[in-house]
This record gives sequence, C-alpha cells and structure tokens, in this order.
Amino acid sequence: MEYLVIDLEMSGDDPSYHDIIEIGAVLYTEEWREMGRYQSYIYPENEEAFSKPSAEVHGLSLEELQDAPVLDDVLPAFEEWILSQRNLRPDPFDNTRLLKHTMIAGLGIVNDFAFLKAAYGIINRRWPFSYRMLDMQSITHALFPIFRDAGLEVPSRQSLTAIAGYFGLERETEDHSALEDAVLTGSAFRELMALVGKLKLIQD
Repeated sequence: MEYLVIDLEMSGDDPSYHDIIEIGAVLYTEEWREMGRYQSYIYPENEEAFSKPSAEVHGLSLEELQDAPVLDDVLPAFEEWILSQRNLRPDPFDNTRLLKHTMIAGLGIVNDFAFLKAAYGIINRRWPFSYRMLDMQSITHALFPIFRDAGLEVPSRQSLTAIAGYFGLERETEDHSALEDAVLTGSAFRELMALVGKLKLIQD
C-alpha cells in the first residue's frame, strides 16, 4: 500500500462542470517515507467554466495556462510518475493492476477525489487507484478530542494551516501552490501517524 497525498486546484467547485488546472502530489510508502513529488498544470477542457472567484484563490489565469499540457497527456504521465517511484513499467492504457492499492489521501479529500475521478471519466480512462480515501480532517476530528482528554493541547480549527502548525510545520513560501500544500499535508500526516503510534489502549 502506498499513500498518494494530493492537492488540486480547480477552475470552479463543480466536478461535473469545472476542471482540474493543477495537480500537486507526494507519494509515500505505507510507513510514511517520502518517495517522490509531482506537479503539473493542466489546460482546462471547458474554458468557459474558468471562474474568477476560483482564480482569486489559486492565482492562476487562463492566459498563464496557455502552454500547459491537456488532461489526456497529464493523467497517463501522472500514473507513469507514480510507477517510476516504484521502478515499475507502466501500461499505456490501464495501470489498474499496478495502482489498485495506491490510496488517495489529503485534507478534505472527498472533493479532490471527486474531481480526479471525474477527470478520468472525461478522457475515458479507467480509474486505477484504490477507492478508499484517507482524509486528514476526518482523522483529526476523531483523534483530537482523545488527545484533548489526555491533557494535550489541540488546534480549535481543522484547516491545513492550523493542523500543520500544531506539528510545527508551515509553508515555505507565501505563494499558493498545489505541490506545497500536498507536501505540507503529507508532512502533517507523517507527524500525526507517528503520534498515533504512541497511543496505548487501556482496557478496564
């Protein structure tokens, strides 16, 4: 099992209408050892759906994406990159057998998962990854009350900045970047799992 921590930037908030315009990802082993990092911009399939409010969040304009590769090129290259970290040769058409145990992870990952799944449908390519997800917000929602009851201070919010800050982590730059957010999320996952490993179950 590998964990693929992703962060996506989109042209809007509807996966049935808007497009992924940037992928940032970090691949980890089951023990949360970093294997590699990936980033790519993507030219949107639906130019008319490129929304101004979203552009204000990710800071990317349609003009800046003019030279970016299209989805048909990015997703196969993305799969090839993942497999190259494992020294595996990709299949040009279907990598399900090789990637079916790769779990998508992230912060509020349900939305990113929906967009990535929709992107595979747009180019009529078979979904290769596990259908299981690992969501930082869900995990911390369950664990932070336990930590609090044990006398530990925990953040009051579950934003990436708050969770990362709890572990002494912060962004390296002020620029909003899918890759940097994926790196920060992955580092927070690694710290959180190390902390979970220290928990002990006491039975009455």
